[in-house]
Amino acid sequence: MPKVIILGSSNAIPTRESENTHMVVVGGDRMLLIDSGTNPILRLEEAGLDFNNLTDLVLTHFHPDHASGIPLLLMDMWLMGRERPLNIYGLHYTLDRLEGLMGFYNWSEWPNFFQVVFHRIPARELTPVLECSDFSVLASPVHHFIPTIGLRIEFMKSQKTLAYSCDTEPCDEVVRLSEGADVLIHEAAGKSVGHSSAEQAGSIAQRAEVGKLYLIHYPTGKYAKGDLLAEARSAFPGDIALARDFMVLDFSKRIPLSHFARGDRGAR
Repeated sequence: MPKVIILGSSNAIPTRESENTHMVVVGGDRMLLIDSGTNPILRLEEAGLDFNNLTDLVLTHFHPDHASGIPLLLMDMWLMGRERPLNIYGLHYTLDRLEGLMGFYNWSEWPNFFQVVFHRIPARELTPVLECSDFSVLASPVHHFIPTIGLRIEFMKSQKTLAYSCDTEPCDEVVRLSEGADVLIHEAAGKSVGHSSAEQAGSIAQRAEVGKLYLIHYPTGKYAKGDLLAEARSAFPGDIALARDFMVLDFSKRIPLSHFARGDRGAR
């Protein structure tokens, strides 16, 4: 059952084929959304998931391509009669701003609004975020323009581990967060302040000794350029792929890494 579905793989400029980067972790009793740059309800439905089953949301940082869809998500949940609580996790910096944003919408006056529980995460490496029967989530601060966290997700039954760099320039924190992970999903927006190139992502994967590297948050459409896989291979000799919208990573069994995403919809 435990799996990760990529709901969007593009950088801040989406295309028809590639939405802003966000993903969902699906377990037996919890469904965790990671970021919401767009309203994910339709993306979840297209992935065959019921958005009403969302139990948790991790907001990695407060940039529009990662956070701007949350007000619409919350409003639509309310309008469609949600009653169960929703947990939202993030740094103090991040959640303070999200609460301020929702305040502009006067959400405290929306009648019969369901409970939203904010969980503020300290900016310390490998801080526990949540744990359930299928997976546990840890967070570490990474190096972006504003306070940002990367994530490490450990799947109980398969004993496999996924690390997600989020938006960051190369840093030791990501290496430690990813150390020995079966899968590393690392951004490849391009070498610049607060971001990483595909080659730099490969270098992080090599240093962390991960099993497989997926590049995400890369330029798409008319902004795409270069051979990202070749660039990453110059630094990492292991298995490398581009994350694609609706790609499925199955963590339910102790299967070889080469089997990840074989049944995905990555040809979109």
